[in-house]
Amino acid sequence: MTSRRDFIKQSSLLTATVMIRPDWIPAVPKKVGVQLYTVRNEISKDPKGVLAKIAGLGFKEVETFGYNGTYWGLTGVELADTLKSLGLTSPSGHYYAAGSFYQANWMDKFKLAIEDVVNVGQKYYVVPWMEENYRGSIDTYKKLAADFNKAAEYAKKAGVQFAYHNHDFEFKEFEGKTGYHVLVGETDPKLVKFEMDLYWVSFAGKDPIELFKNHPGRFPLWHLKDMDNTDKKFFTEVGNGVIDFKKIFTYAKKAGLQHFYVEQDQCPGPPLASLEKSIGYIKKNLVN
Repeated sequence: MTSRRDFIKQSSLLTATVMIRPDWIPAVPKKVGVQLYTVRNEISKDPKGVLAKIAGLGFKEVETFGYNGTYWGLTGVELADTLKSLGLTSPSGHYYAAGSFYQANWMDKFKLAIEDVVNVGQKYYVVPWMEENYRGSIDTYKKLAADFNKAAEYAKKAGVQFAYHNHDFEFKEFEGKTGYHVLVGETDPKLVKFEMDLYWVSFAGKDPIELFKNHPGRFPLWHLKDMDNTDKKFFTEVGNGVIDFKKIFTYAKKAGLQHFYVEQDQCPGPPLASLEKSIGYIKKNLVN
């Protein structure tokens, strides 16, 4: 039988080894997640039934969307109980869009949402979107960066990490500077993280790997959807397009990856069928 002293000694040796060889730490999370926006039409009608189907496909994590005080009619506590019964967890959720920060009472609304983030058991509060009327100048991004820092400071006190999810429009240039550059550069790296949508970064003509290198550790969350090999560059299942996910995943540690989610804004057929194709590719090629 291993004595307590031997256990402590072995644990210390393991800790020392990890400190010397940090590359021993697994870089790619093994649990495959899904952004539930992919099944938005279905889940709004039958949230518990759809979550059961998601679990049946082999997904272990889900990211919520569309919060309006409830999650498709479920309270935060009810959602947490449902997820637990299905062997699912929800590490992160999409909450209010960037325009909410222009409302006079934005902090009050934000605090209430943080309460539900904690109720569900999530660790990340994600701003999912910036409405078109707020994208017109670099000053808009500067204001948001300042507000993000304030919100993230409050979230941190509740044990929650604040993050922002990109599309392609953040990479539009204003006098040689992009909105994304401002959001990354004028927010506190310890307080504000980013959920990188690999499709939208690629659609904007940018290289995800270069962003990882320039801002290591800022991207703990990723969205995975592929880009078809046509002039339209439309959404397709992971592994069915031109994005080199195998190469990108070799930079998971540099990015600081903790969780990733399959998401398709639109699917060619039933969303659950598309999700089944994506998770099949991921399990065979990316997380083994």
